[in-house]
Amino acid sequence: MNRMNVRILVHRIPVETPVRTSFGTMYDRPSIAIRIEDGDGHVGWGEVWCNYPSVGAEHRARLLESAVLPLAGESGLLDEPEALWEALSAKLRILAIQAGEPGPLAQCIAGLECALQDLAARRAGKPLHEHLSQGSGRIVAVYASGINPDGAAQTAARAVAAGYAGCKVKVGFDRALDRLNLHEVRDVIGERIALMADANQAWSADEAIAFASDVRETGLLWLEEPIAHDQPDADWARIARETGVVLAAGENFSSWNDFETLPDKRSLGFLQPDIGKWGGLGQGLRVARKAEATGRQFCPHWLGGGIGLLASLHLKAAAGAKSGYVEVDFNKNPMRSHVSQSVFDTLSDGRVTLSESAGLGDLDPVIGDFAGAIVMQKEIAIG
Repeated sequence: MNRMNVRILVHRIPVETPVRTSFGTMYDRPSIAIRIEDGDGHVGWGEVWCNYPSVGAEHRARLLESAVLPLAGESGLLDEPEALWEALSAKLRILAIQAGEPGPLAQCIAGLECALQDLAARRAGKPLHEHLSQGSGRIVAVYASGINPDGAAQTAARAVAAGYAGCKVKVGFDRALDRLNLHEVRDVIGERIALMADANQAWSADEAIAFASDVRETGLLWLEEPIAHDQPDADWARIARETGVVLAAGENFSSWNDFETLPDKRSLGFLQPDIGKWGGLGQGLRVARKAEATGRQFCPHWLGGGIGLLASLHLKAAAGAKSGYVEVDFNKNPMRSHVSQSVFDTLSDGRVTLSESAGLGDLDPVIGDFAGAIVMQKEIAIG
């Protein structure tokens, strides 16, 4: 095992149009990038979830520096990302309880795992998806996400014109506005394009049932997180049973037990792990295999920068399932669009084609373009 140099980069990108969700508004786009370089000059990149509230980005970077990376360096497992994820999760379990921060710590470990997987793929000279699953394909279906309630139909029309396979509209605001938006979007995109709605945990079970009845004729492919993650499983199942709408969730699952048990208990049809929030790529692929075995569609969640998006695309390619999509935030975010531009130049008929370059490709130059947006930078040697 080589001694490794780790750089933590926190970027903050101003945006003209805030991103609205039912739980709050994003006025800028933060990201936390992890760059790992070994003694032979091989580089790996990962990204930690931090999109809301954006002030949490610097805090997670400090957790990486002070709590996660020192333990990673002592572990002897830097060449085994999945084993490292298991070991760090176990070692930091009590601290997560004591500090009341299981989420931020899990996100830091997940982002680190992704960086080490990318590093391993580059060392092997393989694309990340091929490193994760030998013989995987390169073509991945994508949908446009994060469509704001203001001007939803116009945004959806641009997404379809750009070549996306589906459109997901933010709901959970005013019921009449939500209903109008979904009907107008369906009119604009036609019947062939998939339409989804994301409530971001906004409603009670009764409100979700009433809403689903209001928009039944729009033909939603799924309704995402209609109620809070901590609501009883029976409430989720009741929504699915009484409305007939297919439910989606997973971005707020925080353990393998969640993915093992909740899809059945909650009548979920689509599983949406976020590789920067929990589990990284190794556990994400495990969820994908579980989804396939149980007849569910695997649709990785991502709403951050370009590193995590590229990793999510490679994960979906490695999963190999012919169904399902990767989420692509359609709001303006240069840290996402610029970093992933070469892949999305291939977007056609709802799909992108991944590069055959090693790992995630050479990201140093494109991420270097955002040096002026760095608000925090830390460097630490480990191993």
